[in-house]
Amino acid sequence: MKICLVATFPPSGRQLNEYAFHVARELQRNPNIELTILADELTDYEFATDANGKPFNAQQQSELPGFNVVRCWKFASLSTPVRLLNTIRRLKPDVVWFNLVFSSFATPENPFAAFFGLSVPALTRAAGFYTHVTLHHIVEHVDFAAAGVRRERVLRLGTEVATRALLRAHSVSVLLSNYRHTLMTKYSAQNVLLGTHGTFAPIPGPPDFTKRGNPELRILAIGHWGTYKRLETLMEAFPSVLKKVPNAKLIVAGANHHTKAGYWESIRDAQPAGLPIEFCGYVPEEAIPELFQTTSVLVLPYDSATGSSGPAHQACEYGVPIVCADIADLRAMATDEDMAVRFYKTGDAADLAEQLTVILQSAELQRGMAEHNFAAGVQMTMDSVVRNYLRWFELHRYKRELRDAGIFSGRRSPWLRSLFSRLGGTLHSGPLAEREGDVAHPTAWRKSENSAGHPDSDGYPVSPTLESDFDL
Repeated sequence: MKICLVATFPPSGRQLNEYAFHVARELQRNPNIELTILADELTDYEFATDANGKPFNAQQQSELPGFNVVRCWKFASLSTPVRLLNTIRRLKPDVVWFNLVFSSFATPENPFAAFFGLSVPALTRAAGFYTHVTLHHIVEHVDFAAAGVRRERVLRLGTEVATRALLRAHSVSVLLSNYRHTLMTKYSAQNVLLGTHGTFAPIPGPPDFTKRGNPELRILAIGHWGTYKRLETLMEAFPSVLKKVPNAKLIVAGANHHTKAGYWESIRDAQPAGLPIEFCGYVPEEAIPELFQTTSVLVLPYDSATGSSGPAHQACEYGVPIVCADIADLRAMATDEDMAVRFYKTGDAADLAEQLTVILQSAELQRGMAEHNFAAGVQMTMDSVVRNYLRWFELHRYKRELRDAGIFSGRRSPWLRSLFSRLGGTLHSGPLAEREGDVAHPTAWRKSENSAGHPDSDGYPVSPTLESDFDL
C-alpha cells in the first residue's frame, strides 16, 4: 500500500511535527507500506529556541535518516493546494492521510492561506484519491478568547466552512468522543471515526521509581507556550509548593507557540533569583525519555484546550501522575482513556499548588497514579493505533474492489450488509476495547453505538457511512 502522509515533520518546529514522526515511524516498520511524507518547507523558527533562547534556523537542520520526505508545501502560502495536488498526482498513492489542526497551513493572520490549505483533503478526494484526515481539534470546542484570537465571530464562520470542507474527505478521525458527537450532530457527518492519540514508545517500560525524588521531586510542564498553554498560574503556585515540599523543582520545557515568539523567555526573566526552576527550551526527541523518567508529576497549566494532550499521553507512556486544569476537553480525555488525573480550578494558583502538594507529599499516591497511567499507556501504543488505521484503509480498498466488480449493483444481500457493518464500526478508545487473542487494542473495531442505521438480523447497526460516503 502506498501512503502519502501530509503533515509537518521534524526537524520542522511547527505543531504536530512530533506526532507525525511517531506515526511515520510505525508506518515505516510495516514492510507492506510504501510511505512518502509530504511535509512543510523548513524555515527559520524564531519561536522555537534552545535553553539559551537561541532560535533554530533552516541551515542548522537536516532531514531525519530513513524517511522519504518531500517538502512540497510552505506555511502561510497560497500555493500550497496546487503544490500538494501536483505532488500527489505524480506519486499516485493508494491513501492520502492528513494530520491536521486548523492552523497547520497558516494562522488566522493569513486566513486565506489557512482555508486553502484545509480545502486540500476535499480536492484530493475530488481528484480520485482515497483521503483520510486525523483532526486533532474542532473549532466548536476551542475557547478563542483564552487563546488570544481576535475577530472571533468572523473566524468561527470561516472555520465552520473549513470544517465542512474537511468532512468531504472519505473519512475523518477525531481523538475525543465529544468531538465525534459534535460533528455528527451539528454537521450530520456520518464518516467520523473515534480514535485515540496513542503513546509513542514501541515497547513501553514500567516506571523506574529510583529515578524520581533523588533528591528532587521534579514537576514537569512541557508544551508549545504562549496561547492557551500559559505559565503565569504555575509560576504563582510554585512558591507555595516549595513551602511544603522544599525539595521540589520545576522543569519548564518546550518551544513557544509559533505566534508567540519569546513568551517562555519573558516568563523566565520575570522569576526571582534562587527559585529551583529550570527552563529547557525545545527538547529534542532523544532527550524526552530521560525527561519523563525522572519526573514525579506532570502539570498541564492550560487556560483552555484544543483537543487531546500529547504530554498527558507521554505521561502515561512513562508512568507519571498528572495534574491539569479542569477543562472539558481534558476531562473527556481522562475519561475516554482511563487516566489518573487530579484537576485544579482553571486559573486558580492556590488550588494548583494544593493538588501538586498532595501528590508530592505522598509516595503512595505517586506510585498508585503512576502505575495506573502506565497501565492506560500500555493499552494505547502507537503500534496499535496505526494498525487500526491500516485496517480502515484496507477495508475501503476491499469495498472499492467489490463495487468495481459489480457486487453492489442492485439490492445488497443481508449477509453482506452484516459483514460490512461488523467491519465498519467506529475506532474506539478506552476500556471497552475488544481483544484480539491476548492483546488488548484500545482502538479496536466495535459495533457503532451512534449509527443512524437500523440493526441487521444479528443486531449490528448498518452504518449509513458504508452506503453514502464510500459510494457503494
